[in-house]
Amino acid sequence: MPTLTVRNLDETVIERLKNRAKSSGRSLEAEVREILKQTAGRLSGTEALALVERIAAMTPKGVKQTDSAELIREDRDR
Repeated sequence: MPTLTVRNLDETVIERLKNRAKSSGRSLEAEVREILKQTAGRLSGTEALALVERIAAMTPKGVKQTDSAELIREDRDR
């Protein structure tokens, strides 16, 4: 498995990571690994915009969309 070395981290960042790791019940290395895994799995701004555009393209043109707040109120009133 590849290794990644990060140099010149500020001491306050390291302390915050250590505290976060301790509260999560993980080692510092495991906590950083988890943070990197979660962050790398997120969509970039460009990817997110492309996904939004693909979803919007599935909605037929000219179809009136109902406000979600209206639907929620209707559901609560049942």
